[in-house]
Amino acid sequence: MQAYLDCNATTQPLPEVIDAMASCMRERWANPSSVHRAGVEARHAMELSREQVARLIGCAPRSVTFTSGGTEAAQRVILGAVAARTDRPAIATSALEHSAVRELAQSLESRGTTVHWLRHRPDGVIDLDALDALLAEHGASISVLSLMWANNETGVLQPIRDVAARCRASGVVMHTDAVQWVGREATEWSTLGIDALTCSAHKLHGPKGVGAIAMRAGAAIESILPGGPQELGRRAGTENVAGIVGFGMAAEAARTWLVNEAATAPCRSLIATLERALLAAIPDAIVNAAASPRLWNTSSIAFPGLEAEAILLLLSERGVAASAGAACSSGSLEPSPVLRAMGLPDPVAHGTIRLSVSRSTTAGEIDHATRVIPACIERLRLSSSASVRGSR
Repeated sequence: MQAYLDCNATTQPLPEVIDAMASCMRERWANPSSVHRAGVEARHAMELSREQVARLIGCAPRSVTFTSGGTEAAQRVILGAVAARTDRPAIATSALEHSAVRELAQSLESRGTTVHWLRHRPDGVIDLDALDALLAEHGASISVLSLMWANNETGVLQPIRDVAARCRASGVVMHTDAVQWVGREATEWSTLGIDALTCSAHKLHGPKGVGAIAMRAGAAIESILPGGPQELGRRAGTENVAGIVGFGMAAEAARTWLVNEAATAPCRSLIATLERALLAAIPDAIVNAAASPRLWNTSSIAFPGLEAEAILLLLSERGVAASAGAACSSGSLEPSPVLRAMGLPDPVAHGTIRLSVSRSTTAGEIDHATRVIPACIERLRLSSSASVRGSR
């Protein structure tokens, strides 16, 4: 038995996605910018996919720009907003962001850009009172505020509509990294009040290497990659037609699933079931941000005193795929920047792993994980105790 519980890292492409991409590479392989029949057919396939992605997000098709993935999409929005508003040289973001945004902000800061790091509560949710104070004092100098909708490590959800309303009142471009949200929860673009949203195909059972920006018409965001008329002049370069077609198929499948309560309800209970079982079997286990609003598919769970790397290796041997709340670096295990920013003690941060599911995860996989994880933790604790006794 295998249990794949690393769906925030990537999801398995749907069979219809694979078939559509293979067909496209056989029959719609022409350059979509060409005016001959083959080019027109490739463009038609791409534009149909644009409509499918737009329907999932709830925006107009012309609002959608395809990119190489979520990282490019988010960075293109932030840098484009900075380029569009030279009178507003500062940006604002959170230390809890995905590295695509957090490390871009750090890079800009090292080169002289003012970065306002948003304050958050200990549970990982943005502090709206602190945001009000920041915008009152510095709003006129901030070009863009970027805030992840659903955290990729903890699943914590941010009050995007509340933040967007504050940004709009201050004239600040509001971007949300919705890579972990889109396809897992309904997205109603018209109610968000944001300027730009970014997402990625491979998080919703599509292919890797393709993402999208949904952008409000008239948003102060410049194109930062000139060189061609592709994507309505917003992103130069020949489009990845097969990837875009796969994205469209995945988006349509996600939209269909989201409106089917009989299909969504069992999936929404999987992580809750797993957390209850693990907390009952492992008394000192801790679910990080347990009291916060969280995405239904994500659990950041800590086993204090252990190392995430050792846990993951043993789980993998027993058929459970998961990921860490910490990253290996130069032979030492360092707590993730997200967990550190949340103020978790080192023994908790070092022992944190992430379990994440998708709509294809089965109850059998969860049952397997509930048996394997406690057994692995017990084995590691016994080994750790033996090592301590042996060192005396």
